Amino acid sequence: MCGIWALFGSDECLSAQCLCAMKIAHRGPDAFRFENVNRFTNCCFGFHRLAIVDQLYGMQPIRVKKFPYLWLCYNGEIYNFKKLQKKFEFDYQTLVDGEVILHLYNKGGIEQTASLLDGVFAFILLDTANRKVFLGRDTYGVRPLFKVLTDDGFLGVCSEAKGLINLKHSMSLDPRVDPFPPGHYEVLDLKPNGKVASVEVVKFHSPKDEPLHAAYSAVQNLPSGFDVETVKSNIRLLFENAVRKRLMAHRRIGCLLSGGLDSSLVASMLIKLMKEGNTRYPLQTFAIGMEDAPDLLAARKVAAYIGSEHHEVIFNSDEGIQVLEDVILSLETYDITTVRASVGMYLVSKYIREKTDSAVIFSGEGSDELTQGYIYFHKAPTPEEAAEESERLLRELYLFDVLRADRTTAAHGLEMRVPFLDHQFTAYYLSLPAELRTPKNGIEKHLLREAFEDTNLLPKEILWRPKEAFSDGLTSVKKSWFSILQDYIDTQVDDLLLEKAAEKFPFNPPKTKEGYYYREIFEKHFPGRSDWLPHYWMPKWIKATDPSARTLKHYKSATKE
Repeated sequence: MCGIWALFGSDECLSAQCLCAMKIAHRGPDAFRFENVNRFTNCCFGFHRLAIVDQLYGMQPIRVKKFPYLWLCYNGEIYNFKKLQKKFEFDYQTLVDGEVILHLYNKGGIEQTASLLDGVFAFILLDTANRKVFLGRDTYGVRPLFKVLTDDGFLGVCSEAKGLINLKHSMSLDPRVDPFPPGHYEVLDLKPNGKVASVEVVKFHSPKDEPLHAAYSAVQNLPSGFDVETVKSNIRLLFENAVRKRLMAHRRIGCLLSGGLDSSLVASMLIKLMKEGNTRYPLQTFAIGMEDAPDLLAARKVAAYIGSEHHEVIFNSDEGIQVLEDVILSLETYDITTVRASVGMYLVSKYIREKTDSAVIFSGEGSDELTQGYIYFHKAPTPEEAAEESERLLRELYLFDVLRADRTTAAHGLEMRVPFLDHQFTAYYLSLPAELRTPKNGIEKHLLREAFEDTNLLPKEILWRPKEAFSDGLTSVKKSWFSILQDYIDTQVDDLLLEKAAEKFPFNPPKTKEGYYYREIFEKHFPGRSDWLPHYWMPKWIKATDPSARTLKHYKSATKE
């Protein structure tokens, strides 16, 4: 996990522009480099490093003697770099996994490069020999990337939008700063004066498609057919492989543990594989909540069962409210459910950074979208519509849960790993018949739970524990984080302000005081950038006015039983 930043064709002094790169310094606390491009004096790279692999030669931009005309800045992890080296006999000059991007590009061009990368990534690749700039981002946008391109060809690229919004440029109006689309690469021509012109933006992978790199996976020739036992076995094999490949790190590994199904499966599988690999330290697991929170109790049970070194972070309502502005600044969004759920994750990440030596943090993100884990999936009219909704949620992860997972951890210099979003695992799960993937017997994620029922990875009561929204499970059942926020914000936002919200904020107008409060903070830091969020996250198929699971009838009836 690092921070990348690059400019091409700047008309302003680069030393002044470089100040913008410091806005993302939190992403790489270990080292910083600012480097001009030979023969293009108005082009440069900025890099903030969190050293996870190759402590000695891991600085960027990466340049190797074999390809003196290639410059690479990337943020991510390429899990199959050794397999690709073996397959294509690449001669690596560093231990950095991203070096494979240079060799793949030299061998087969940008489309093959992007398609063969098994991992999470956002990259900027410069080819000065052919005067091309390439941008690329992984299938789910697990690693963030933003860009700005002015009418006269000045390009800025950064891991977070805050590194681009104050750049000096020649346009009379501020140019758009947009998230780069996941699963795409872009080709740009580099002109002699350092300016660029976009040639094409190409989609190289969709969640449903088996990735090209699966041909070199450790899991090959899975049994075909959709009988339940075969499917369950394949799910187990692919999930284990997804966790195993993500163990690649020279820094200590930890895991967030809410006590829900997803994080518990990840933590338990991690323990199993770390024992098999004779890892020299115990797995640290981290739970956060207010006193008597359901998540704390469940996480405690899981940690005792799997034998992790467990840490509990207790916070109170004042501490949660105090970090709201910092959270929104980190997130670069005003989406209600994202902000709400990010507070706990931001506070637990702060604890991990300050009190432990874990730097690579595993988490269960992506499972709810993939395996239809949200409570509103019980209301899906047909299995086919549920499958379509699952795919939509996966496509939009980069705006919501994946954004939350990256920004809250990156704010404290940690690296997040999300095995449920493994390309091969997700492609297989989405290939299953729609009716196999729906909730059954009133229980969401039924197929995933069933797949691990006979493995002893988890206690039965955790394996079959009903869904808790992350922002709700970390607070008391008596008074949820949702209710605490409403009470506080009610004193901060006047009724009249909310009545006139649509006049002040015509795009995505807030409908609640909470939404208004978050929007005000967002506009303070990112004025006029509300279109970064195309729409609020909300449940489907029900008349919901709030995204909290606790407001849904299914949740209320379940808690009464």
